[in-house]
Parts: sequence; structure tokens; C-alpha cells
Amino acid sequence: MKFFLTTLICIILSIGISNAEPESKELFGEKFPNLDHMSTGEWWKRAKPVDMAAKKKGKPPKQIIELNVPRDQVVAFALYTVDAGTLKLTAQLYPLMPEESREVRLETKQGGEWKEISRVRITYPGWTAHFRVENWDSSQNIPYRVRHGKKASFEGVIRRDPIDQNTIVVGNLSCNSSRTKGPRPMIIENLKAIDPDMLFFAGDQTYHHTQHTAGWIEFGLQFRDLMKNRPTVTIPDDHDVGQANLWGESGIVATSPAGNSGGYFYPIPYVNMVQRQQTWHLPDPVDPKKIKRGLEVYFTRLRIGGIDFAILEDRKFKTGPAGKIPKMGPRPDHINDPKYDRQAVDLEGLVLLGDRQLKFLSQWSQDWEGAQMKAALSQTAFCGAVHIHGNPENRLLADLDSNAWPQTGRNQALHEIRKAWAPHLCGDQHLAVVVQHGVDKHRDGPFGFTSPAIVNTIYGRWWKPEDEKPGPRPIQNSPLPWTGDFEDGLGNKITMHAYANPEDRKDELKRADGFGVAKFDKKNRTITFECWPRFAKVSEGDKAQFPGWPVTVKMAQNDGRSVQGWLPRLSFSKPNPVVQVINEKTGEVLYTVRVQGKSFQPKVYSMDPHSVRVGKDSPNKPLLANANPLKDRKAAVVIPVNPFL
Repeated sequence: MKFFLTTLICIILSIGISNAEPESKELFGEKFPNLDHMSTGEWWKRAKPVDMAAKKKGKPPKQIIELNVPRDQVVAFALYTVDAGTLKLTAQLYPLMPEESREVRLETKQGGEWKEISRVRITYPGWTAHFRVENWDSSQNIPYRVRHGKKASFEGVIRRDPIDQNTIVVGNLSCNSSRTKGPRPMIIENLKAIDPDMLFFAGDQTYHHTQHTAGWIEFGLQFRDLMKNRPTVTIPDDHDVGQANLWGESGIVATSPAGNSGGYFYPIPYVNMVQRQQTWHLPDPVDPKKIKRGLEVYFTRLRIGGIDFAILEDRKFKTGPAGKIPKMGPRPDHINDPKYDRQAVDLEGLVLLGDRQLKFLSQWSQDWEGAQMKAALSQTAFCGAVHIHGNPENRLLADLDSNAWPQTGRNQALHEIRKAWAPHLCGDQHLAVVVQHGVDKHRDGPFGFTSPAIVNTIYGRWWKPEDEKPGPRPIQNSPLPWTGDFEDGLGNKITMHAYANPEDRKDELKRADGFGVAKFDKKNRTITFECWPRFAKVSEGDKAQFPGWPVTVKMAQNDGRSVQGWLPRLSFSKPNPVVQVINEKTGEVLYTVRVQGKSFQPKVYSMDPHSVRVGKDSPNKPLLANANPLKDRKAAVVIPVNPFL
């Protein structure tokens, strides 16, 4: 009898018949019975058509989107990455009925015919199907389709790795306002024309705080025609996990959704669901150990076309300000007193990225396998490049929600990113800017590009110095009045290169909505930042961008420390090795970079003795020790070396 029942259960599961999934209160706790309730439990009883009449009157719809779709459309969208020969793909489904199969198939087109290569069961809550395929052939475009049942299907293309392509193009987007419903046709049309090799969504893909699945599907419908055919990085930010702001503090319990006490307000199973939906398709975490209350992590690396991206979690480990530092404004995270002691908020023990991510960045900067250039990706900026918040009358000295705080943690992060001569891409701030960070001095750190809000109706921000004057050494020939060297409200050094202030937030043509693009030119070792208004036409060329863009910088400018001396010029028998320079007096690794060509002369920032290591993909061979720099670059001798011995 026991054998018969077990066999019957297996048969029932195999044909996809099961009871309705449990109510959300059983998933996320009695305290939050309505959390994600539009897509959990007996969701179909709560699903109602969008009230179009109310929508036309400007009233918020009762339903985010229609979830009870025709059953041949239940595969909503898919997104994927490929790294080191491993394809990871997440298919997002609409909520399913109790009698429908929980199995999803992945097929690829081979020789003109579709062939199934994997099938998995749906993960609930969240309605995601996760496919992992090893030994993926990245040398060719491969059509794929995700199938459910007999009729539902979603198709796309896994792109070949553009390793032989000189310029790698990245779309940089964030902050997708829920107050403007429906498609994003101009952004989609423009990005299709630009044809990025990768998409990066830095956070706030949805603002539907307690209904992430419905909001996430809404986002997917808006951007699926782009995401289905190219690798995509999506990382959740504060609003994705249901909070106004987020200082994760390694997963402790937040006292409110405002978040300034530190931690996560909603249950960890909900947060893990959000992360699973948005990040499972990324390469595996480099350090997957869970943190407090079972909260999962996802920080990792992704290599596309010879560009190595470090994907960071700059909210998860960060200390919350409430109760940790003196209150100096109307909120624990806002500072308005211009006479405050900056060191009083930069206390020992405050965390930004945390030890695990700093260790990852240190290792990442020294490992150049599959990489010719590098870049760091995260949610928000490592500075407070904003003067006015919310409305044009609200001037704020410092906002601790950005990575400007804590200052010591900010400098530690930039110190590691600088070692790889890498720029930083992010979002969150609702104000597009290009800055060069200063760690010890102005212009000695990496460049940062913050994308504009996709739709800027949630929260406006402006760059407007109080004296309305440029800083020292303003950017030559810039059409913008307030460029040059500044300090943010926390004393962090920044050089403003470009900004896109909203002109009139009541007019969607003047709100400074839009998207960013970063172009990595491997031959010339440059990065070009572009910034496009939402309703621009890229066919009109650079004149259609926001004033001040495009901005082009050299890869080496991401380490802007003052050169004090030069080591001997190195001559290689094979091109493009990895070179690492170490200050022997301090033991500090100054930088590790893949050089271009068959010769390289290392620059140094002091007259201390230095050592040099070389190698094919990592600096594993010692070359020079106790090398004394010379002031005169031309006087240095040439040292022939084969780094691959």
C-alpha cells in the first residue's frame, strides 16, 4: 500500500497536478499576510482586470498588470548570462493554476530543429524556472525558447561572446517609476538602434514594494524585447525589496521600511525571492556563504567581450545610521548642519561593502583571465553628487543613503577599484552624472557614471552649487556651468564632468528621464559615457544627448595618482601580459593591469623601491625586486622578459 501511494504521488507530480500553493501568510509569516498576495495562494480569485476607466482618470489601477493571461502566454520573459562556459537562464512565468504543470523546458535550435536541452521544476514563490547549462558554446548565436505545457513559449537568442569585437557597449539603466505605466517604446527603440552587447539595470526595477512578482513581471514586459537577446545584469535595490532606503547591515531586522535603523524590514524569504528572481541568472556568487537569518548573497563577476565586470552589493552589508552616529538633520540619514564635524559620522566599525566584498575586489583586480579591461557595477554612487533633493527648494548637505558614507568605507572601495584602472557604473540617484572620484586628492581615483532615472517621477535631484560657480579646474569647453573640483557634503573629493538636471519635472520632456551607455574601446583603451534623454532620437547623433555628454576617458585615467617616478621599460616576447606593481616599502599593490602590446613602462607614485610581477592572466612570476624609480622616464633602461616562462 505504501509503495502504491508513493508511486501515485510521483505520477501525479510528473504530470504536473498538485494542490494550490499555500497562502502567502504561510510563506512570509502571519505579520505579512498580503505580501506578494497578487501572485501567491489562490491568486486567481484576487486577480481583477486593470480598471482602464480609472487609469484614464489618473487614478492608480487596482491591479498592477493582468496576471490571469491566456495560457499560451504564461512564459512572461527570460534573461541570461554566460561566463566561463556556463549558461545561466531564468524564465519568469506568470502565476499558474493548480492543475497546470510545474515543469518548464529549455530548447535550442540546432541544425534548423528545436532540441530540448533541459527541463526544471518551477521555484515557488516567485514562479521562476532556473536553467544551468555547462560547456556552453559561446562562439555562435544560438536561438532558444522556453516552453510550458503544450502551447506556451518564449523565444530569444543567446548571443555569441563578442570577444573579437573592438568596442563593447553596455546599456546602463535604473529607477523605473511605477507612476508611469505601460511600455517604454522610445527607450526600447533607441537601445535597439544602439544594440548594446550587455544590459545593466542597477536597481529599482519596480517600486511595487509588497508585490514584487507582479511588479517584476511588469518590468519584464517593458524590457523583454531587449533582454531576451543579450546578456543582462539586474540587481535589486531598496524599492525592489520594499523599502524606502536600505542599509542591509548583514541581514538584521529593520524597525521600519524607512530602513535607517539598518537591516531588512520584510521577511528574509521574501527578500531571497526578490534576489532569486533578479539575480539567479548571474554567474555563481564568488563567496556564497549566507549571512544573518539565511539571507543569500550574489556578488560576483561577469566577463563579456573581454570586459570583466565586478557586480557588487553596496547595500547589503552597509551600516544603518540611526543610533550609530549623531543626528544632524530631520532624519537620521540626512545632514543639514554646515558646521557639523565630518569625522563624527565616520566612526570606526562602520561598514560599507564589508570585508568579504573588499577581499573579492582585491582578488578580482589581480585576476585578468578573459579580461582586457575592467569595470565595477553596483546600485549607487560613491559620492554625494547632489545638492537639491525632492523639490527645487530642498537643499540638503549630505545624504547617507549614497555610498559617500561612511567615508572610510567609500575610500576603501575606490582604492580597490582603482587598482584595476576600472570605472564604476551605477544608478539610484535619479540624477545622471559623470564624476572622477578623489581618494586622497582630487582626480586620483576612478570615474563613476550614474545613469538617469528611466522615468523620473518618483524623486527629483539637482546638482547646483550654492554659490552657482564652477569649481577649480572646470572642464574645458563644457556647455555646463558648474563643472570642476568640489567636495560633497561629507568631504569626499569629486570632479564634476557632466550632470543632467531636471528642467521641469511636471513636463515629461524636461524631467531628465533617460538611459546611459558605456562604450569600452579595447584598442584605444578608452571608455565613453553617453547619456540619452528618454524621448531623444539616437539617429540624430551626439547632439541629441544631454548637454555635456558624451564623455570619453582613458582607461589609465581611472588611476589618477600623481606620477613621481618610472621603473625600467619592460619588453615582452609575447603581447598583452598582465603586469603588477608593488611598493616594497609599504607592501601595497599599486595596480594590476593587462598592458597593451609588447612593451610597458610602469609608473609609480613615490621614490620608494618597487617590485614588478608579470604573467599571462595573473601576475604569478616575479620580475623586478627593489627597483629604484627614476625621475626621468627616458633614462630608464629596457628589460627584455618573457612573462610566460
